[in-house]
Amino acid sequence: MRSVQTILDEYLVLDIQSGGQRATTALFRRWNKKLVAHGWRLTGDTDLAREAAQDAWIDIFRGLATLQDARAFPAWAYRIVTRRCAKQIRAVQARRKLTAEVANEAQRRSTEKSLDVDVPKLRTAVSRLAPEQRAAVALFYFDEMSVAEVAVALDVPAGTVKTRLMHARHKLRELLKGEPTCVTSNE
Repeated sequence: MRSVQTILDEYLVLDIQSGGQRATTALFRRWNKKLVAHGWRLTGDTDLAREAAQDAWIDIFRGLATLQDARAFPAWAYRIVTRRCAKQIRAVQARRKLTAEVANEAQRRSTEKSLDVDVPKLRTAVSRLAPEQRAAVALFYFDEMSVAEVAVALDVPAGTVKTRLMHARHKLRELLKGEPTCVTSNE
């Protein structure tokens, strides 16, 4: 036996599907707190939960016309919030990773800048690198771009930039020590 609340939800969904505007507000009022609470259970963060629920409502109202069974609304709406929360969590993790990479890069650059280097000799050594390594070194060290920025500038993956920088550093070490080296790409 279905409850009055379940029947009301079904009615509101069907009314929205047939163009009822007042039902939209009523459905939102009935379900928003529940969807935000579900988002909070998934994220543990009130702001993320509210943002996920807000984004989910956009998806809900856009997709409501395609919902074939009005009785499925609760599970369907919760699934949309779940997906939005997963997206929010991925975005937070990406921001944390980027922040850590920037901090590590800043630390490495500060260490590298404190080294005493003969700049003209270094520029000569850099000019002897393979073109793709020379470009990566110039953008990363001279123009002080991040690995991600260099990747965008050179239109290559970040891993390729890291590889080019690693090989370039190895070759530069050899060149600056006066040891002969082969100046070809090792990618």
